[in-house]
Formats: sequence, C-alpha cells, structure tokens
Amino acid sequence: MEHIEQLAQFDQAIASGTVVAMFYADWCPDCRFIEPFMPEVEQAYAGKIRFVAVHRDRFPELVDRYDIFGIPSFVAFYNGQETVRFVSKLRKTREEIEQFLDRVCQVSEALANG
Repeated sequence: MEHIEQLAQFDQAIASGTVVAMFYADWCPDCRFIEPFMPEVEQAYAGKIRFVAVHRDRFPELVDRYDIFGIPSFVAFYNGQETVRFVSKLRKTREEIEQFLDRVCQVSEALANG
C-alpha cells in the first residue's frame, strides 16, 4: 500500500483509475486488527484497485474534506471522483472489506462503460 506523504501526492494518486484510500492512525486498535490480512486483500485486487494509506493525524485537511470520523475508513475514487465509502465506528472484518472492494469494482466498471 502506498503511504501518502504530501497532500499533492494524494490528489495525484486519486486523479485517475480506481483508487481506495484507507484512512488510519497508529494508535487505532481497529487499524491494527486489519494489518495482518490487508496485504493479501490488496494482492487479490491487484490490477483492479490501487490502494493508498492516509494517516489521519498527518492530514487533517483530508479528514475534513472527506468527513472521516471513524477509522479505519475506506473511500473509493474513480478518476478523482468519490464513488463509494466504507465508514463505520465498528471493527471491520476481512469479509466486509472484501465486499466493499467488490462493490468498488462494480461501480468503477459501470462508470468506465458509461
């Protein structure tokens, strides 16, 4: 997962194709819970979705821009436009994240095919 280091890098990352931004923090126990399986999940969607990680404490302007309240939060973009999000205060399971990513692929495919 590509870690965002600058605001311009985020804007450039979401500008084209299907991108999922994961907002997280080091102190977040639910973020730590998903760490072990996220590399496998990313691999399963390789070629379909580009993943970027946004540390919520380093980018409060992005947190405000996208109304991120709970973490980890997943926000999907297609060619720079937000399409789908998975935000809840509850711990996210691998299955829930994969269901969300399947939905992201469906929405992106529909937008690509007009």
